[in-house]
Amino acid sequence: MSIHVHNRRAFLKAGSTVLALPLLESVGQAKTPAASPKRILIIGCGFGFTSQSFFPTKAGRFADMGLAPGMKSLERHKNEISMVSNLTNLGASSPHSGSTSYLTGANVLGTPGKKFHNSVSLDQVVARKIGTDTRFPTLTLSDDANKDGHGPGLSLAWSDKGHPIPGINNPLDVYHQLFGQSKESKAEREYRLAEKRSILDGVLSDVRFVKPKLSKSDQGKLADYFESVRQIEHDLSRQAQWSQTPKPKSPVPQPKEEVMDGLQSIKTMHRLMVAAFQTDSTRVITYRQPVASVLQGHGINLNPHSLSHYGLDPQRREASEQKDVLFMELLASLIDLFKSTEDLNGQNLFDSSLISYGSNLRSGHGLRGCPAIYTGGAAKNLKSGEHIVLPQKDTPLANYWLTLMQSAGVPLDGFSHSTGTLGEIVI
Repeated sequence: MSIHVHNRRAFLKAGSTVLALPLLESVGQAKTPAASPKRILIIGCGFGFTSQSFFPTKAGRFADMGLAPGMKSLERHKNEISMVSNLTNLGASSPHSGSTSYLTGANVLGTPGKKFHNSVSLDQVVARKIGTDTRFPTLTLSDDANKDGHGPGLSLAWSDKGHPIPGINNPLDVYHQLFGQSKESKAEREYRLAEKRSILDGVLSDVRFVKPKLSKSDQGKLADYFESVRQIEHDLSRQAQWSQTPKPKSPVPQPKEEVMDGLQSIKTMHRLMVAAFQTDSTRVITYRQPVASVLQGHGINLNPHSLSHYGLDPQRREASEQKDVLFMELLASLIDLFKSTEDLNGQNLFDSSLISYGSNLRSGHGLRGCPAIYTGGAAKNLKSGEHIVLPQKDTPLANYWLTLMQSAGVPLDGFSHSTGTLGEIVI
């Protein structure tokens, strides 16, 4: 008599009799935990930070030289964060609209023959690589008004044709988008989607009828319009594709309906971002972070633009420094959330995420040397816990984006005006 192991089952053979033993978990190969997907979060903050108190004065490890006063709130995470200096968004030409091209790198005011022209943002490119298996390829979040130093646009995200992508600015709307369960029947849902397609078909039919009568300039506008319609058609197709799959149960409570102050809103957005990654509802998130509402909620009675000119008097500078500390406290608490959350595979969410936090400006109206802070374990080969000063001033910001994405396993050969990767931030 002999015992053989085959396909995790052992069979006892005795003469012509075959008896199947029960499935024994200790026999055969042990289970290998499923690898967690990579997640990308990019946060952009308008108007930069206070030069004298926020930025490190030299390169080196934070554990050795300490953090600048404006970054002290990140002390408990100092070994997991890095700051990169000497980056410049080469496409940004206006200090009041740097966020417009923060994730595109486009010179929006410098395209011949066009008053304004943007290109596709990084999140949309990355979503095509790592977001196709989720209900939402990207989750686009934004501030509630265009007064935070971000410039034209509705979020940090722009479509393939350079059209602004609206961002959700209300936490309750984000919650319903991610976890709201529809009460529609299958027939009602199919009817609604069919009605939307019918309306689109009618619009396209009307537009094609008038197209031959349009000027060359108007035909260009019409081409942009068709691109928007195609995006709507694509969204309808995705809705139909996911309509039979219930949304996941929310791991966080539904936000209250009353109006929140700026701090409450950002903290709630943070919990929802983590919940979106936790339930694998999306793998790419961008957030154009509010500024004005946060200042108001903290009792700082200055608008962001006035505050950015903190050199005019000591009180403004003190308020600017308070703002920096406040924003770093928010970032530190967000990192805490990632570290204390497990994903669907039971693995730590921080370890599979890459978070980038920065601004379109360095300070005041300074477009050159915009700050970039990154953290998270999704890119194992990135240096961690230090201030990295790039040897070349005005190193393309696009090189930073390319390096981060490649290090996180996103297959990109180039992006925007990139000239290569940053070897200085790679181990």
